[in-house]
Amino acid sequence: MCPTPVAPYVLDADSHWSEPADLFSSRAPEAYRDRLPRVVEVDGVRQWIFDGKPMGAFIAGAVIGRDGQKSASATVLHEWTVDDVHVGAHDPVERLRVLDEAGIDAQVIFPSTIGLGGQDLATADQSLARLAVEVYNDGMADIQRESGNRLLPLPLMPAWDIRSCVREVARVAELGARGVNMTSDPQDLGAPDLASREWDPFWAACAEHRLPVHFHIGASVTAMTFYGKYPWASQTESTKLAIGGGLLFIGNARVVTNLILAGIFDRHPELRTVSVESGVGWIPFILETLDYEMAENAQADLAKLKRRPSEYFRTNIYATFWFERGGNRLADLIESVGEDNILFETDFPHPTCLYPDPLRSVADKMATLPETTRNKIMGGNGKALYRL
Repeated sequence: MCPTPVAPYVLDADSHWSEPADLFSSRAPEAYRDRLPRVVEVDGVRQWIFDGKPMGAFIAGAVIGRDGQKSASATVLHEWTVDDVHVGAHDPVERLRVLDEAGIDAQVIFPSTIGLGGQDLATADQSLARLAVEVYNDGMADIQRESGNRLLPLPLMPAWDIRSCVREVARVAELGARGVNMTSDPQDLGAPDLASREWDPFWAACAEHRLPVHFHIGASVTAMTFYGKYPWASQTESTKLAIGGGLLFIGNARVVTNLILAGIFDRHPELRTVSVESGVGWIPFILETLDYEMAENAQADLAKLKRRPSEYFRTNIYATFWFERGGNRLADLIESVGEDNILFETDFPHPTCLYPDPLRSVADKMATLPETTRNKIMGGNGKALYRL
């Protein structure tokens, strides 16, 4: 395949692993191999088991088959294992071939089946949970290094404990990380919510080490609870998936809203955050809404902020773009959101992914934009953000 030229440098800001069965056991200290996440057959069904308790089915969370074809039904997302899906979904060497075929220079990678924000690695034994996070992060650092910084699997955070998060930020920075993957609702795991000033040491550490904090859609217990409740019960399974997925995009408006109004960016102006796999179409409306609602309903709290709520997006927040339409609408969106704050993504190998030719799928849209704007969105912004 000859990739369609779109920009001189292309960075994919959102893709995913299909976690292999030995992800933890192959790297775990021998004394903990039976306690860290592993795959066990229970009543004829292969499941992830963590410290003797089920985490969920051993599935790939992917829709690209081993033959390279994208399934017409997204329900395979919950059926296929790594034996059924494209080898590039779980093998770093093959993933680099996927990037080469697609014309992508570098790619940011998130989990699939251990929680999009790593939230499923929380367990009652916090020291064991912390070890699981460290084993995962060490493995991802190895993949990043061996790929020559083309594959950027973001490290997870032990979000149930603020001090542990601060220590892990420093540790993964030493390993060469270019950002961190954070759950949006650490209160689900027993920690304060992110609006609490108790998290200020974490924000400060991320800013100090120049590690943007990523909030993927569905990256918390709370978010995935909403995902299951969005569709009406009488919808088909495929339509339920479409409804849940679509509303998860907009669900990140909740994350962006809370980040801005918590005053975090006043206290940590160098902090950068990314709303991942959420699109950009809803952002202008939400920013306008924040200005209006705060002025109408929370004037005293608004006065505590140094700027209007809508002004923080351009200085501290990025969003990812992949399927939204071109023409004047896209140009208007970019003008509202800011051309320096949009990243390109493919979502490989998930249901909405731009596969098999992601650059061709956006070429017509990008052609409507000035070259400098196009180059920023397709890779320039990401290259700067991730220090590549």
